[in-house]
Amino acid sequence: MDQNVIILLVVVTAALIVGFLLWQRNRSVTLRKKYGDEYAHAVRTTGDTRRAEQELEKREKRVKEFKLHPLTPDQQRSFDQKWASIQAFFVDEPSRAVQEANLLIKDVMAARGYPVGDFEQRAADVSVHYPRVVQNYRTAHTIADRNSRGEANTEDLRLALVCYRELFADLLEKSKVETRNYQEVTKSQLEIEKML
Repeated sequence: MDQNVIILLVVVTAALIVGFLLWQRNRSVTLRKKYGDEYAHAVRTTGDTRRAEQELEKREKRVKEFKLHPLTPDQQRSFDQKWASIQAFFVDEPSRAVQEANLLIKDVMAARGYPVGDFEQRAADVSVHYPRVVQNYRTAHTIADRNSRGEANTEDLRLALVCYRELFADLLEKSKVETRNYQEVTKSQLEIEKML
């Protein structure tokens, strides 16, 4: 083989490798930026960055196939009224309020066009459009599970309701409320949230 051809093949191969590495790095940066804490959750869950990124891209493909749509004004008003009712009876029946909030989230998701089967799949689907509140959704769901076994106290239930509220507001596409990762919220910060 001619020495010029060999040099050209080496240069082209090197360019392809560099191009692939840059593409992979940009993909990682883009996914990390879009998903934030959910990116880290996916890495922990899969045990590998590459598999986590494939999982996040798989979620995006899946959700693209959904027939998602905004709620009508009447649906928004109806869901708002149901949420107000849930918050109102939290004082007297916190356990029931959390159960109802969980069901309302499913109802809103279904009305928007999300499938509402298994919880982990719902959380994965929601993470595509609402990655900053999906951890709060997981926190609320964990507390709701503990509540169903009689293991959650009133403060836990209040926290679950606050976490559900974050996702509820996003799903209704209302003005965004400030969200936080409630696993890292201190007790003094929780006191502020007591006023639902």
